[in-house]
Amino acid sequence: MAIKDTKKREAILPDNGCCSTCAGDMTVYSGERKNKAWLPYLPPALSFILLAAGLLADTMAGLSFFTGWLRLVWYITAYIPVAYPVIRGAAKHIAKKDIFNEFTLMSVATLGAFLIGEYPEAVGVMLFYSVGELFQDAAVNRSKRHIKALLDVRPDTAAVFRNGEYRTVKPESVGIGEIIQVKAGEKIPLDGMLLSSAGSFNTSALTGESIPQTIREGEQVLAGMVNLDKVIEVKVEKSYSDSSLSRILEMVQSAGARKAKTELLIRRFARIYTPVVFFLALAVLIVPWFIVQEYIFAQWLYRALVFLVISCPCALVVSVPLGYFGGIGAASRKGILFKGANYLDLMTKVNTVVMDKTGTLTQGVFRVQETLCFSGHPEQWTGYAAALERKSNHPIARAIVEYGGGEAYTVENIEEIAGYGLKGYVEGHEVLAGNGKLLRRYNIDYDRSADSRVETVVMVAIDGRYAGAFIIADRIKEDSVSAVRDLKREGIRTVMLSGDKTSIVRRIAGELQVDEAYGDLLPQDKVAQVEKLKENTSDVVAFVGDGINDAPVLALSDVGIAMGGMGAEAAIEVADVVIQTDQPSRIATAIKIARSTRSIVIQNIVLALGVKGVVMLLGALGIANLWEAVFADVGVALLAILNSVRILNKKW
Repeated sequence: MAIKDTKKREAILPDNGCCSTCAGDMTVYSGERKNKAWLPYLPPALSFILLAAGLLADTMAGLSFFTGWLRLVWYITAYIPVAYPVIRGAAKHIAKKDIFNEFTLMSVATLGAFLIGEYPEAVGVMLFYSVGELFQDAAVNRSKRHIKALLDVRPDTAAVFRNGEYRTVKPESVGIGEIIQVKAGEKIPLDGMLLSSAGSFNTSALTGESIPQTIREGEQVLAGMVNLDKVIEVKVEKSYSDSSLSRILEMVQSAGARKAKTELLIRRFARIYTPVVFFLALAVLIVPWFIVQEYIFAQWLYRALVFLVISCPCALVVSVPLGYFGGIGAASRKGILFKGANYLDLMTKVNTVVMDKTGTLTQGVFRVQETLCFSGHPEQWTGYAAALERKSNHPIARAIVEYGGGEAYTVENIEEIAGYGLKGYVEGHEVLAGNGKLLRRYNIDYDRSADSRVETVVMVAIDGRYAGAFIIADRIKEDSVSAVRDLKREGIRTVMLSGDKTSIVRRIAGELQVDEAYGDLLPQDKVAQVEKLKENTSDVVAFVGDGINDAPVLALSDVGIAMGGMGAEAAIEVADVVIQTDQPSRIATAIKIARSTRSIVIQNIVLALGVKGVVMLLGALGIANLWEAVFADVGVALLAILNSVRILNKKW
């Protein structure tokens, strides 16, 4: 099954066993074909009318002319509209030496029915099969609708200020540093910094949240947000291909390429299962000739055809990947992006969630509460520190910049020392800004009473002398308490790791009731803690973080979860799951969606194999006929598909 639009053809379902034929030949149309969506229903409708008329003629008395060649031609005419694409698909795959596929099974079964004179059943089997495929198309499209809708939020134009006026151009042609204008009701085409005083934005396309967000001057706006109230100006900070929206689309579109183990198992199963049932059907036809005294060829051929019809594994190979697509779609609706179906499976096994503190459980919106001046003029050392911190994107750095300014100073040779702080030269003076470990590393004496402060302390030294310290505080996110509570309800152990002081980490862990908490950790210490947790093979560990320093541990964990709203690009790229809303409560939601998806996939497998096994046995014994076989095959497929899309309607 595929979608045809005006520019390209995109596969909805991967090639998996027999239903790769469906993927290649059963199509729905969009773009310029959208107004002709009824066309795929025309052949089945024509076949249905002819079949109904034929059955009526068969049952009415006095129509003795409806026999022989006339009757055969009539049913062939009814058969061709629905059978032609199936037989053509079978021929194509046989030419490629792919004999055992769904199209071949249906073609052999229905042509065999014609051979033994069961004309209405031959037409009926193919008709119901075609109708079932149309329902499958509709179900697949519904499960993909939310994901495909993301493509519609990509803006087509941008109003860029050039040569004294605003010109409408393609977003791809806008360079970093240029100024763009966005009117009320328009989508922001590129990531950038808001130059206007403030604005209200609909961020639902990126975060899944319908509540408008207020963004102020100097703060970041992202491509795909909708400007709600007035004309604004934005300074572009990222190219079109590097924008947050493009990154989201790329992750969602490539998610289906990463198959879950269950899905891969079903693909391998279908490749073995299809030829096996084909030869079993052949055995149903041939073996009785040796053991049954009154062998009737037509009778056993009919039973073999019933066996073939019910054996089609379509319900399995369509509904299983569809179940995973449904899970990915339901998650993206909540602002949770799984980078592959395999991570949905992994998420169901998570029993330990390790979380960073700053930006994950706390707001990451720091403010300087006070300064401790030790030497020199406060205006000088706070300005020097702010000038140095301007080169960092860390939330604490932004708080210092907001407090101290520092834009007038010249900064050179900046070095970021992970887990310690920054070193650089401001106006020719060596400046250190970081924690007590940084000053001790350079053998600088400082007021050790600052180490006992519960709040975050950033110490500043100029030319080897301690100058003072910033006292900075953060606040817990509104839904962090419910996030930890929901994880515990799911039976999951919670652990907090942070580079912040142990006293702060323990205080926040107590407020949130986190099971374990560790502070004063360097990036390598976080890695060591996760490695220690993974020593127990029964533990499946998910790590949640947002900073560059979290990238190593995100990569090490079984499932890496990044806070994508304000998180560092390195963390987002390394992570397996991205939470666009920056809400820790969505961690539990992601686990619930993954578990529900897994449950639905297992239900589909049991349903398909169970029903098919029973009807195949009944067919071989001559109890089930072709009508019952096709109803069982199509019915099971539709039930499995409806069960798969159920996840999209569930409220999380």
